[in-house]
Amino acid sequence: MPPSAPPIAWSAAQRRLHWLVADGVVAAFILSLIMTRLGDDQLLLKFFLYQIHKTLGLLVLAGTIARLVLLVRHGRPPLPDSFTPLEQRAVHLGHGVLYVLLVVVPVLGYLTNSTSPSRIPVLFMLVIPLPNLTPPSQYWNDLFVTFHYFAAIALVVTASVHALIAIVHHLRGQPILRRMWSG
Repeated sequence: MPPSAPPIAWSAAQRRLHWLVADGVVAAFILSLIMTRLGDDQLLLKFFLYQIHKTLGLLVLAGTIARLVLLVRHGRPPLPDSFTPLEQRAVHLGHGVLYVLLVVVPVLGYLTNSTSPSRIPVLFMLVIPLPNLTPPSQYWNDLFVTFHYFAAIALVVTASVHALIAIVHHLRGQPILRRMWSG
């Protein structure tokens, strides 16, 4: 069976998932800045924000997996002809790094919770308790907290650069941002 031609545009599902995942990353990051600064005098609010953060992380992971499935099934539109071979490689490398981080950060977050000696459950959507995958371990928890923190920063920086580059291309009259916005 001959390979099909690449699509001329992102599918509606691919576009929607792109923006939902992006929104989830931004919201989870903002929540992390707030929840980690709350004191023990605000435990209920802190618990609530952590649970929303964890739910967002799991939704980002699910959305990313769905995006990868759609990418494999439907492909991606070709890059503009004006992109040099170096720019094309940079695009593919940047997207690869983003996808890796979009999977790794939520997994590290889940492992952080699973190894926590406090054993506070993940309440998906605030009601569905999810099991811990590991026994508690302060040693592993400290490692996962650190890895999750730095991977999350790398994700936010990489996603910000990704967005900035898309805006620059848009301002130069290239259809990159328009294609992801409206097809």
